[in-house]
Amino acid sequence: MPRAVETAELICANSPFGVRMTKQVLWQNIDASGLDAAIALENRTQILASLTEDADEAVRAFMEKRPAHFQDK
Repeated sequence: MPRAVETAELICANSPFGVRMTKQVLWQNIDASGLDAAIALENRTQILASLTEDADEAVRAFMEKRPAHFQDK
């Protein structure tokens, strides 16, 4: 149980959008028609994630050497 909680805390430390999209891409790629389709979906998701306010917060937090405070925006 302690390892499960540790893993959950690591996941929760990421942006909510990133976690949601990771799960969505994982499930959609199970039925992907091939590697190219899976990569295209991942590329789209990376672009969408980079346009969020949370992406900006992640960069600021990294530069300031502090934990990110995500707002799910």
